[in-house]
Amino acid sequence: MSMPAFDTRLSQDECLASGEYPLTRRDLAEIAAMIYADAGIYLNESKASLVYSRLSKHIRNLGLKGFREYCQLVSSPAGAAERRDMLSHLTTNFTRFFRENHHFDHLKTDVLPELLNRAKNGGRVRIWSAACSDGQEPYSIALTVLSMMPNAADYDFRILATDIDPKILALARAGAYDATALETVSPAMRKQWFSETAVNGRQKWQVDDRVKRLITFNELNLMAQWPFKGPFDVIFCRNVVIYFDEPTQMKIWSRFAGMLASQGHLYIGHSERVSGDAKSVFDNIGITTYRYTGRAHGGRS
Repeated sequence: MSMPAFDTRLSQDECLASGEYPLTRRDLAEIAAMIYADAGIYLNESKASLVYSRLSKHIRNLGLKGFREYCQLVSSPAGAAERRDMLSHLTTNFTRFFRENHHFDHLKTDVLPELLNRAKNGGRVRIWSAACSDGQEPYSIALTVLSMMPNAADYDFRILATDIDPKILALARAGAYDATALETVSPAMRKQWFSETAVNGRQKWQVDDRVKRLITFNELNLMAQWPFKGPFDVIFCRNVVIYFDEPTQMKIWSRFAGMLASQGHLYIGHSERVSGDAKSVFDNIGITTYRYTGRAHGGRS
């Protein structure tokens, strides 16, 4: 995978963002190339201020002299851990419970009745939250399932939740949230599936273990080899591919098609649209809601 090069006709020493340290075009190009190679995230020069704000404090904490020294560190074998940490700093983890609620309404009314009936009859059901952030998406899926079948975890019904950021996954596994995070969770659901607790002296709402039983959290880079074969009945991948360039987006849609069961469902972000060859094997059945038709497709293995 090779990222489109920045315009080499322009001065590589030109400062694109400044403050405590200057961020030059050369620095940004090197950071962008690394983040693209590692995670498929596309950064152009319009993101200079974002890169500066996300990394400058970290550079200071590392005791480095600036972005040039930081680039040298994270591009070296000795800086492998810091390069991984750079990804955590530059990825966006905004989420909330039941975000884009129409997806959960559709899941509950149009998808889950058949899947729950299959599970009750001994069948296998799998749902994938492909960029789970701090866990609010997969927990929302689980809560939707449990609102219809409180003992779903007793059957072969499982939710896989993955993310590229190990730090955010640790928060997801812990499942402890501030009260503001639960503003979109109904009082009845909060009472049934959460408990108030203190974490490091702060009041939190803890997800019940009965909810956690449905979910497996794993670290996964969507650009890497996927260590599972599916099929999945439902895939949530929302507000992720907007950070990829078009060729990478098309590759991801194709790979999702290869992971879905026939008539399986794909939920994506409000600014995203399935594109490329995969478009022919997905029916758009609602707002950013797609159904895999099962037609022959080059991405299916």
